[in-house]
Amino acid sequence: MPLSLTVLGTASPYPQPGRPASGYLLRGGGAEIWVDAGFGTFAELQRHTDPTRLTAIWISHLHADHSADLAAAMYGFAYGGLTLPAPLPVYAPAGCARRLAGFFGRPDTEFLSGVFDFRTLYDGHSARHWNLTLTAHTVVHDVEAYALRAECQGRVFAYSGDSGPCDALTRLASGADLFLCEADVDTHRDGEPRVHLTPEDAGSYAKGASRLLVTHVSPTLTPLAATARAAVAFGGPTECALEGDTKIV
Repeated sequence: MPLSLTVLGTASPYPQPGRPASGYLLRGGGAEIWVDAGFGTFAELQRHTDPTRLTAIWISHLHADHSADLAAAMYGFAYGGLTLPAPLPVYAPAGCARRLAGFFGRPDTEFLSGVFDFRTLYDGHSARHWNLTLTAHTVVHDVEAYALRAECQGRVFAYSGDSGPCDALTRLASGADLFLCEADVDTHRDGEPRVHLTPEDAGSYAKGASRLLVTHVSPTLTPLAATARAAVAFGGPTECALEGDTKIV
């Protein structure tokens, strides 16, 4: 199976009609990984695969627009007849299980263990499923956050997650066949924390990659305008991530 990425949602910071929040389906080497579980992405996931076939879930950070649909998945797997063959590994920052349990009004997390097997991410964390390897890299954000580098049979996919400018993104994108990168903000304002990227940032960090796919564009920009700006900075093949599209890495 070639390494591929299917776009489930790209919106920031809330879902819009026909545009769920952040979520992607990464497939390759026999594995199917749901990468980020933003609002509305569990429904979109079902357009492209049977959720019970998932190999794992990988969550970049715990902001709701990247993780809230874990609750929808829990309802489906625990109460909705979507029977998993075994608890599904969930790679996420510390506290993810507690956050999800809180949604159900429960102080404990044990009731989740029949559905999800939570595994805590850290910088350099690596997991291998079949012929697909997932490696986490710490990035700069206003909460603990990770970028993803996935490798499968000589192909490399990189994903920024949510990140401000940082050297880790340069290393992340280096040698990647496809770099999926956020371009959330129009400009960096003086005195404000730099926790997201401009389109120009995305294009600059992509220079070590072969192709750039722009995502997570906030309502202050349009995805097409952000992609055009990123393309100028990158100088290479640049596309806009669109819901339902599948890209071969």
